[in-house]
Amino acid sequence: MHNQPKFIPLRSSEFYSDRRSARYPVPGTVPQLEDKDVDHEQLDPNSYYLTGKHGNVYGNELPGDSAENRAKILARGQERYNIYCTPCHSMLGDGNGMIVQRGYKRPPSFHVQRLKNAPLGWFYDVISNGFGGMPDYAAQVKPADRWAIAAYIRALQLSQGATEADVLQADRDKLNQPGEDGIRVPETSLQPPAPAPRPEGGVKR
Repeated sequence: MHNQPKFIPLRSSEFYSDRRSARYPVPGTVPQLEDKDVDHEQLDPNSYYLTGKHGNVYGNELPGDSAENRAKILARGQERYNIYCTPCHSMLGDGNGMIVQRGYKRPPSFHVQRLKNAPLGWFYDVISNGFGGMPDYAAQVKPADRWAIAAYIRALQLSQGATEADVLQADRDKLNQPGEDGIRVPETSLQPPAPAPRPEGGVKR
């Protein structure tokens, strides 16, 4: 029963001249898209959607991005990031996740300038193929979710360095309005916390 008349994925075949049993789709085949909101060629292994690259150059565009889809993409990216990425990268993206605290090699913080400058396609590629001590997540995370995670990482980078000036004026005005419970956000809560007072006479040893 070990030798059955079927092709196991990646097993060679004497039938084809290139000896590969896995075949590309017939030219002109119409792909069945996983995500109906994204217009792309999912079956083309060299497409930007599946590589994050235009040729050999990483791109910075987010497939399927639009004003209507952005919130949905970021919400999905946050959900997938929290599942797959936080054990190493932490909720803040500073590389101090739980398994790092228990001895695993610490990844770089997403908030270093080098990674702030990295294009979205680079993050997609790292998730797909791994990098350094990080394994690939191609089997666990589908392409649409890899892009969503990349988008969320960029949002996480922006959030950790954001200032009040980065908030839209309409949203800043909301901070000065009473909430549903009638409580106004105090000014002190919008400022960084003051350092704790030092005990007089220093710390006793």
